[in-house]
Parts: sequence; structure tokens; C-alpha cells
Amino acid sequence: LRDLDAKTGGLHGSDLLILAGRPGMGKTALATKIAFGAAQALLNEAQRENPNAEPKQCVAIFSLEMSAEQLAMRLLSEEARIESDRIRRGEIGQKDFENFVEVSRRIQRLPLMIDDTPAITLSALRTRCRRLARTRGLALIVIDYLQLMRPSAGTRPENRVLEISQITQGLKAIAKELKVPVLALSQLSRAVESREDKRPQLSDLRESGTIEQDADAVMFIYRDEYYLQQKTPKQMGFDSEQKFQDALEKWQNDMEQVHNMAELILAKQRHGPTGKLDLFFEAAFTRFADLDTHHQ
Repeated sequence: LRDLDAKTGGLHGSDLLILAGRPGMGKTALATKIAFGAAQALLNEAQRENPNAEPKQCVAIFSLEMSAEQLAMRLLSEEARIESDRIRRGEIGQKDFENFVEVSRRIQRLPLMIDDTPAITLSALRTRCRRLARTRGLALIVIDYLQLMRPSAGTRPENRVLEISQITQGLKAIAKELKVPVLALSQLSRAVESREDKRPQLSDLRESGTIEQDADAVMFIYRDEYYLQQKTPKQMGFDSEQKFQDALEKWQNDMEQVHNMAELILAKQRHGPTGKLDLFFEAAFTRFADLDTHHQ
């Protein structure tokens, strides 16, 4: 994602980055895209002079919500551009199958480690990251998502807010100790849904402990299309056919404006400016891309 790199200056060692959003916005897809890109860059760098060379570092994904198999399926679907339900059902033609096999081989070569331990504790995650840093070298840690983590064994925070605070402070400490960027996904509460403008704001994190203070960067992912789809005009809500048709036409025009569009809101950034950038999002393959390169 060239546009994101340009805005953030890439991933910085020792940083804790938070990617937050409501369910259905594409947090996992975007984090996977970032992890895949980082792993691909490590492989390319290692094989620049020797095609058989092994990368000196790896990318670790701690997937607390999805299994490693589900995440791998997502990656395959995104890179091969084959709908994941077609892959699961085995409904793939010869051409798609050849592409699927080629993409599978490419992903297998990537220095990408997936740990799908559910409800992993902070101390267990720290131990595994230290081991990876020592044995494989570590370039990036991704956590999906932090509300599913548990604090270190033996600690008993008084409430959930303190628990989340302990986790984010622990993740920042891991980033600093290992000098590795940590990208942690965060779920936002339903409070966002009660507003007219559902774009997330930093204040939406206030109830989630000290996320905002601990993070070096906070990004929100938002898709207008997701909410507009839920507002499809229903004929029974109008007292005349003409009013219904007018509303339907307006809705269709609005949908066209936001189709395959996502907003990435950079709400906090220690190393650079805040702001917003538009991304391409292809729901069929849960795939993000820069707007001007999505066709490639």
C-alpha cells in the first residue's frame, strides 16, 4: 500500500500501531495485507543476490479470532482473486486451479508465522515473540485483536478497562524491548453506531483503557458502503411509487459514489501528520489496494 507508506513513512521499530474499527470494516483484511507486504519485502531483499537465500527476519501474526487455516484461506483468496467460498467448495476451474497452486507456493515461501492460540496471555505472547526474535529474527508483530487477549497470568486487574490498559502497555513494552513494530487491531464499541456520522474518532477509544496514550499511531478503517447497504429503501416506507423511486435512485447514486471505497483515518501519528486516505476495497476477496493500482 504505497499511499499508506507515504503517509506514515513505513513501519518504525519500537512503535505500537493501533488499527481500529467496527466489525465488518475490514480490519483483519488490511492487517493481513500489511503483514503480507512486509513478508514479501523481506523475501525480495533476501533473494536479491541469491534466489535460494532465506530471509533473515519474519513477520508474526497472532490470530486470536480466526484459525490459521481461515487466515491462510483469506490470503489465498485475496492473492489468487478467487472467492474463499468457491475455494472451500472446490468450485475452481483449471485456470483458477493453476493460479491457486502458484499463489499457494508463493505464500509458502514467505517468512510468515501464524499463531492462532485463542485468548493468549500477554506473558505467553512476549515469550513467543522473544523466541522468534532470537531464532528467526522478527520484523513485525500483528495481533488480531487485542480485546481477545488476556493480561499476564497472576495479575488481576479490577475491571476490563484496566485489563486493556495493561495489555496495551505490555504490547508497547514488547515493541520497545525487541525494537519491532507491533500492529494491534482493536474492536470499537457500538456507541459509534448511534451517531449520524459513523466515522470513528479518538474519543471512541476512551472507554478502552489507555490505548490512545500508549499508541504511537492510531488508524481507523471506515467504509460508507457497509452502512449504506443497510439503508436500502423499502417500498412500504413510502406513500407513493414516485417517492420510492426517487429515494431508490438517490440511494443507487450514493452507492455508486462509495462502491469499493474505504477510508483510512490517521487519527494519531507521533512521527508525522494526521489525515485521511482513500483505499480501494474489493469485498469479494476482502482485498485492499491503492486506488490507482487496484486493477493490476
